[in-house]
Amino acid sequence: MFKKILIANRGEIALRVIRTCREMGIKTVAVYSTADKDSLHVKFADEAVCIGKPSSSESYLNIAHIMAAAEITNADAIHPGYGFLAENSKFARICAESGVKFIGPTPEMINSMGDKITAKETMIKAGVPVVPGVEGLLEGVEHAKKSAKEIGYPVILKATAGGGGKGMRVVWAENEIEKAFETAKAEAAASFKNDGIYMEKFVEEPRHIEIQVAGDQYGNVCHLSERDCSIQRRHQKLVEESPSPFMTDDLRQRMGDAAIKAAKAINYESVGTIEFLVDKHRNFYFMEMNTRIQVEHCVTEEVINYDLIKEQIKIAAGEKISGINYFPQMHAIECRINAEDPYNDFRPSPGKITVLHTPGGHGVRVDSHVYAGYVIPPYYDSMIAKLIAVAQTREEAIDTMHRALSEYVIEGVKTTIPFHLQLMQNEDFRKGNFTTKFLESFKMK
Repeated sequence: MFKKILIANRGEIALRVIRTCREMGIKTVAVYSTADKDSLHVKFADEAVCIGKPSSSESYLNIAHIMAAAEITNADAIHPGYGFLAENSKFARICAESGVKFIGPTPEMINSMGDKITAKETMIKAGVPVVPGVEGLLEGVEHAKKSAKEIGYPVILKATAGGGGKGMRVVWAENEIEKAFETAKAEAAASFKNDGIYMEKFVEEPRHIEIQVAGDQYGNVCHLSERDCSIQRRHQKLVEESPSPFMTDDLRQRMGDAAIKAAKAINYESVGTIEFLVDKHRNFYFMEMNTRIQVEHCVTEEVINYDLIKEQIKIAAGEKISGINYFPQMHAIECRINAEDPYNDFRPSPGKITVLHTPGGHGVRVDSHVYAGYVIPPYYDSMIAKLIAVAQTREEAIDTMHRALSEYVIEGVKTTIPFHLQLMQNEDFRKGNFTTKFLESFKMK
């Protein structure tokens, strides 16, 4: 087992990893930018190293600075968390070359799933259902028009190196395609330095359902059931839950089998997530694989009583997994608490938290790195906490969540708490009647 792990991340996920390491008797190293010098992950780690200025490119994305921090602290492993360098194959390779274990998959595994065209081809070979679309990248506007006619409108253009909705456009008719193609291409180039665009059939009324998987270095793979992430705004998730209210026993079996096929196709090791689109007829299609721990991993942990960070560390240390598939025993819902104004198009709201009261009680978990007096910097993601409610049934979990949200007091900045409170009382949400388009018609009161 590792003696000392450096966490190449910030905020709540850095604190989350520190907690598990402490339980496992592993020393930790926090790295931080000058903007994060007062963050809790800096205070709770055994050691802390400043790695640069506030800008991500000068700190959390600066591989040389992170590796230097690992060297001077004698860390024998690095946990990347999510975001930043978590799915950066170059970083994983440099760790390996430096004799520091990257707690995650190999560079080859990251690359095989990082490019969406390559990933789709791999899934087709593995027998995993994929959304109908064009083979390879679009060569230009005329190729896009011809392909859209063959597939049938509506279609969706996607950046091959994309994520978070960047470089993505839905096209409903031929007269829209030229503008959509050029815009998606320019956005992809600006966001990822890769302007490659591909095309798929647009799945109408979709659910976004993902399967958590774990694989070890010996070829064993298991799944840990599903999470429904359909409540999202501009392709950014706001609420996640397990089990999905749309799921049936048959669908869970088929999606679980497909996820294991997908992971085995690349000999996957570590924890990861296979993301699917599921249409209203419960046909499901592979969308992408996240080769890292995810923000919403807590939902799975709560419904199967399973520490995914601990499992990730143990796999990286060469331990075998059980190989047993896990199924939800409870119902859990997670609300992402962002420093954003839901009454003003979710505009970011950085600043100083003047008053903070976090909820508690039976069935409530809060993962957060903030406290009263903490200044939320404007340089990073606006998520400041994750609130998770768990109960025997979905209805009880929603009621617990509503109660917890009503106790949550954050003053000094705007947050998404009012949005979540209203969502928990929404009749369609409570009935499980929603798709990824749900928030397009949701109005704040």
